[in-house]
Amino acid sequence: MKIKDLRNGMKRVSVEAKVVEKSDPREVMARFKDETYKVATAIVADETGTIKLTLWNEQINKVNVDDTVKVENGYITSFRGEIQLNVGRYGTLTVE
Repeated sequence: MKIKDLRNGMKRVSVEAKVVEKSDPREVMARFKDETYKVATAIVADETGTIKLTLWNEQINKVNVDDTVKVENGYITSFRGEIQLNVGRYGTLTVE
């Protein structure tokens, strides 16, 4: 699938793209437990466009700028008006 074809609400998406930017991790509180998680955002690109990829905890250290990543069984959400690619509980993130 190409980034330009991704739309909010899509499920079971598979995308291969290059990491062009990565934010510093920040800590967020869990909604229902007294725990914190680390979250970061990577901007990934293919020849058709770019999209934000949300990275959680151990995924953050696996992904670096210039890596090619493959997300399988991911999904698309909209946050503050822009769509984001999420790996989710049932998806996989592979660094190639």
